[in-house]
Amino acid sequence: MASPSHGTKIAEIAQRILIVRGQRVLLDSDLAELYGVRTERLNQQVRRNRGRFPADFVFQLAINELRGNLLQNARGSRKHRDPRRPPIAFTEQGAFMAASVLSSPRAIEMSIYVVRAFIPPQSLGRSGLPQTSGKIANCELATRHQVSGGQGRR
Repeated sequence: MASPSHGTKIAEIAQRILIVRGQRVLLDSDLAELYGVRTERLNQQVRRNRGRFPADFVFQLAINELRGNLLQNARGSRKHRDPRRPPIAFTEQGAFMAASVLSSPRAIEMSIYVVRAFIPPQSLGRSGLPQTSGKIANCELATRHQVSGGQGRR
C-alpha cells in the first residue's frame, strides 16, 4: 500500500492536470517544477529531442486555450505571461518521455508520481492503487533501468 506521502504527491500532481483539446495534460511550467528543472531547460530538451515527442505527446497551446484553462483550473499556471512563448502541454506519455530525456534523478523519481496522477480515479481500487498495474510496473522497471545506468541483473 502506498504511504500517505505518496498519495499526497499524486493528489497534488493530479490537481495540476488540465483538460485541453480533450486530453489530460500538464503544462511545461508545472512539469518543470515537478522535475526540478527550469521551464526553459525542459522546453529546450523537447526541441533538441523532437523525434521523441510526437504531436500526441506534446503540443503548444494557443493563448486563448491558456486563458480558458486558467478558468478551468483556478490554481492555474501564472508562469506563462509572455504571449511570445505560449506553454507546451504534455500528455501522460510526453511527461514520461520528458523525464527520460532529462534523466535527472529527481525527474526519474517524480515521473512515477506523474504517471500515477494521470490514471483516472475510477480505475483505482480500494487501496488507491491501479487495479491494472502492468503499465505502472513497466514504468517503474524502465525508471529503475535508467537509474542504474542500464545495468540490470545478469
